[in-house]
Amino acid sequence: MPTIIMTKWPVKIDGSVKAKAMTFLQKLSADDTNPGLHVEPIAGAADSRVRTGRVDQFWRAVMFRLDGAGECHYVIHGVWPHDDAIAVAARVRLKVNPINGLPQIEEAEPVAPPPSGPPTPSRPAESDPVPAEPLLVQLGRTREDLVDRLGVPADVADRALAASDVDAVLELAQRHEGWLGLLLVDLATQDSIDIIAGRLHLEAPEQTGDDDVDLLRSLQRPAAQAQFAFIDGQEELRRVIENGDFGSWRVFLHPEQRHYAVRRYRGPFRLSGGAGTGKTVVLLHRARALARERPDARIVLTTFTTNLADALRDGLGQLDPTVPQATALNVPGVHVTGVDALAATVIRSAGASVADAVQTVLGEARSTPTGRTPTGRWRDVIEASATSLPPEIANETFLSAEYALIVLPNKVKNEHEYRRVRRPGRGVALDRAKRDSVWALIAAYRAQCRIDGTLDFVEAAAVAAAHLTASGDQADHVLVDEGQDLSPTHWQMLRALVAEGEDDLFIAEDSHQRIYGSRIVLGRYGIKIVGRSQRLSLNYRTTAQNLRYAMTVLDGGDYVDLEEQTEFTGYRSARSGPTPVVETVQSLVSELDTIADRIRSWREAGATPETIAVLVPDKFQRERVVNALNERGVPARAVDRDRPGEGRVLVMTMHRAKGMEFANVVLADVGFRTAAERSRLNDLDAVERHDAELRARSLVYVAATRARDELLVVQRP
Repeated sequence: MPTIIMTKWPVKIDGSVKAKAMTFLQKLSADDTNPGLHVEPIAGAADSRVRTGRVDQFWRAVMFRLDGAGECHYVIHGVWPHDDAIAVAARVRLKVNPINGLPQIEEAEPVAPPPSGPPTPSRPAESDPVPAEPLLVQLGRTREDLVDRLGVPADVADRALAASDVDAVLELAQRHEGWLGLLLVDLATQDSIDIIAGRLHLEAPEQTGDDDVDLLRSLQRPAAQAQFAFIDGQEELRRVIENGDFGSWRVFLHPEQRHYAVRRYRGPFRLSGGAGTGKTVVLLHRARALARERPDARIVLTTFTTNLADALRDGLGQLDPTVPQATALNVPGVHVTGVDALAATVIRSAGASVADAVQTVLGEARSTPTGRTPTGRWRDVIEASATSLPPEIANETFLSAEYALIVLPNKVKNEHEYRRVRRPGRGVALDRAKRDSVWALIAAYRAQCRIDGTLDFVEAAAVAAAHLTASGDQADHVLVDEGQDLSPTHWQMLRALVAEGEDDLFIAEDSHQRIYGSRIVLGRYGIKIVGRSQRLSLNYRTTAQNLRYAMTVLDGGDYVDLEEQTEFTGYRSARSGPTPVVETVQSLVSELDTIADRIRSWREAGATPETIAVLVPDKFQRERVVNALNERGVPARAVDRDRPGEGRVLVMTMHRAKGMEFANVVLADVGFRTAAERSRLNDLDAVERHDAELRARSLVYVAATRARDELLVVQRP
């Protein structure tokens, strides 16, 4: 049975043709001698390996047949109308790049006729500006670097060296799939030629004397797998054929992503990266790799919110439906869950012994701590007290943070312990009198929760951590997405969930996307990275223009990562597109009219409704925008906990959009604050206010990076 090797097809085809192509490839992978496939060579072709096959009476596939090592392989180049397929097959060629050892598909371009007469020389006017040096020349790149060191084809190298700026280089990169496009993107950065070559594992090929064997080896190189994928079985073949643009992550990975997905680590590992760099993709591929390598492994894949957990669960199923998804802890398979749902599961499974864990954490008994503390409990406690604390301490933000960051992680159970506990990273200094007053509010909070028999989310994680510490681990591998938003007690629970050892914790995070929690340092909670930390810096989703806007939102913010290091900002994009449009409007009506008009223009240009999203700061504004769009004849629907549907423009909060992507995005009410919000911020101490400002910036950054192609930002003064 032949092996199918897929490429990213250069021509887009519609759904009906995809279905026929799938049928053709399934038959080809079963028996390539089937006469109905009409697998035929092309007389006089540039490459004797090229074949065409009949998809139907109109469409034909173009492919290369390789017979290395006694096995038959077909590299599928694409599907074209009959006459076009014959023309493509006649001039296309698959070879090993002699410089970098990677597979390369060459296609001769039609030769332009020479000009009819001699060129007319012209002299630039003295007033004409002197053109700036092309970007790669400014960066010190030479033709020798590109052609002789990296293996860039000479004609592509010449175009790259003539490109005026980074956008021009990206436009060229988008015309070349796989390793060549990745090389061009890297060349537009400050990275050295050696770093670029090392990232893609470029090295001269070893020749065996058998061209087909050499090609197969080349196709298995890490950088080649960004464009070529060996398909394992009929079911995987079907999934590859059915994938659209948003699905290529399932098959084609950057060599860096693949490296992190399969490498073994002797302890916790942290993978950081900006929005759209593929951290979640790495996690999903790593979960599959671990499950395949050891079917009896207990793997937990967790993230901050339920919606994100649902997306991970769906993504794993799309990547590989054969990976078993466990519905409970402590059983083989991949258990995908939100981190708070994980804590609740641990508490429920603890039974009567949960009382011991509650006693360890809180120093008191709670009979059935399965309920959730109502939202606003801190506010109720403050309003019912006669505290003398100043407003910057006696507020919900300060007290909840003090409880989550200091009291619970340190298992502080009484006033005496609170007087002595260290408070690193907290902005407001507390003398003994203030500590006693703060503890009085904490004690009142706990007393009310004890009456209700409830635990809040951070308490539940602390109790779950205490139970796991006493009872033993319940997982072999723990994979964490959106680590920047987790609380200290979440980390203590995850640390207790898996024993220290090889491949125990794999953490993906981006501190620029911290929109929920406070700054924390992993080392304080038993998670010692100790040099096992890497970063993804290439954005695959957001265009360079949209990424630039998103990064300017963060300018001036002092962001630090989970190891207390200054956060990286040198992200780059693999895609180019239109410049984001920023419109300042003077009224609410003008804002809503602007949004509706832009959505109509996108729809007229061919965008489907569900690929368009309007992102707003809160639920009140969400409902207002939905109603206004429907009144203006633009069908829209609000998205809350439910999954996005089809046929209508989607309107959701910026928080809800986390982990999602859309072709076109509108950001509404950017920078606008109600009087109540301004008053709340004014009551915070300087450190808490600064942290709230960072989270506000991060929220806009998250929202802006949901856009794949076009971005409209609507703001009011």
